[in-house]
Amino acid sequence: MAKSKSITNQNCDISQAELDRYESLDREWREYGIAAPARRALVDAKLYKVSDLRKISLEELEQLHGLGKSAIARHFLWNSGL
Repeated sequence: MAKSKSITNQNCDISQAELDRYESLDREWREYGIAAPARRALVDAKLYKVSDLRKISLEELEQLHGLGKSAIARHFLWNSGL
């Protein structure tokens, strides 16, 4: 298992320590099914849970690298109960 993790990490520029840090902070975003790049963008913006989204505007949210319209739409669909 550790060997496959190191192979996966060789394919990206993120160290295992960084991946562990993101994993400890992005739990709520993973529950929503948000893709890893979007989760990292949210964590980098210090947005760790849905209630943190009140801190920024929709325009600012759309400007986060890795956070596209699909991730934003998924969040709104989840919250509307669809």
